[in-house]
Amino acid sequence: MSDSHLTAAQLRDPDAIPPMSQAIPLGLQHVLAMFVSNFTPAIIVGLAAGFAFGSADLVYLIQMSMLFAGIATLFQTVGLGKVGARLPIMQGTSFAFIPVMIPIVKTSGLAALFGGIVIGGLFHAFLGTFIGKIRHWLPPLVTGLVVVAIGLALIPVGIQYAAGGVPLIGKPEFGGLNHWFLALTVVFVALGFKFFAKGMLSTAAVLIGLIAGYLVAIPMGMANFAAIERAAWFAVPDPFRYGFELNVAAILGMCLMGVVSAIETVGDISGITKGGAGREATDKELAGGTYADGLGTAVAGVFGGLPNTSFSQNVGLIALTGIMSRMVVTIGGVFLVLCGLIPKVGALISSMPIAVLGGGVIVMFGMVVAAGINMLSDVVWSRRNMVILAVSLSIGLGLQAVPSALQHLPATLKVLLTSGLLPVAFLAIILNLILPQEMDEKAAI
Repeated sequence: MSDSHLTAAQLRDPDAIPPMSQAIPLGLQHVLAMFVSNFTPAIIVGLAAGFAFGSADLVYLIQMSMLFAGIATLFQTVGLGKVGARLPIMQGTSFAFIPVMIPIVKTSGLAALFGGIVIGGLFHAFLGTFIGKIRHWLPPLVTGLVVVAIGLALIPVGIQYAAGGVPLIGKPEFGGLNHWFLALTVVFVALGFKFFAKGMLSTAAVLIGLIAGYLVAIPMGMANFAAIERAAWFAVPDPFRYGFELNVAAILGMCLMGVVSAIETVGDISGITKGGAGREATDKELAGGTYADGLGTAVAGVFGGLPNTSFSQNVGLIALTGIMSRMVVTIGGVFLVLCGLIPKVGALISSMPIAVLGGGVIVMFGMVVAAGINMLSDVVWSRRNMVILAVSLSIGLGLQAVPSALQHLPATLKVLLTSGLLPVAFLAIILNLILPQEMDEKAAI
């Protein structure tokens, strides 16, 4: 292979091997596109579990989110037997599971959560044997509804963080101008780079916003570097660090979310082959991609990592650049693995003031809602489809807002039904399957 850059046509081949001078910047671009979204769920779940910012446990969760996002990415790009689509699919920690994981952590603990992640991951991988047959369960109406519900369920978390964090709720410091100043700095810097910069600077807009907020926090005395000094330069993952418990609510929640995540990955694989190569995904690619999704989640759960899924923003990046080389994304995966083995990287992230993270989270969760609305824009708004949206959102988000309405139910059912997301997904899927298409007449409500 010569050192000259490959042509655009050559880079549309998944097996193309560009020179390192071309592959490394392209790989880093993929990492920048997903970096903040990847570690944010670990922080949210860690805080829900009672870990303090800068604590060794929070640093570990962040470290595992990077390490196993990288390993799951390698499962997809390099492959292992039938595992892996062998396409440029970037894996990362999934936002979708957060509304389900938070109540599990608060009611049953981390051991139950990671038991559910391992079993749910294995179930997720099993779906690869017949994934093509259940694609019709989730048309744009259902997937769009689920994505909107994820964003709406998480937006309050962003506001809480921007105002100073959950521990300060009810105290005079909560909502202080110092917190909001940092959060708004992140928001405006991220928007500025997103819309007025190009290339990698635009791709990494949220990350740059977080860095700007972090730098502003230092002279304000709101950044704590003690965790960075304590953290080691190298550490390997610790199996079952938080225990392993078989909990019915956790297992059911993770398995049900595995179905949603599997269909999302099928959509991402199809998007990559259509946008990057101008063809439909093969059954082998869909099955292999689902196997990798589930196996990556199960392995991560053993070591304290959270569920992984394909990252849609990276699918958009491939469609934008037209670069299908899986070696490029493999380099991104290797970079994440290296970051995951260096606790000081996780410690640096965990030393960030929570208000800074809040600014980034507001942007990210708002974009999740926007992505769901964009998916719903393809739906024909007949009476039938409007009823499905109305009933699913009203009941799902209503139960999350008033959990005491289910106080007489068994604990397992209460955890699942007050997650917000699972009732929305379940109702949308069931109603879409059973309501007759005859309601799709010309008249709309």
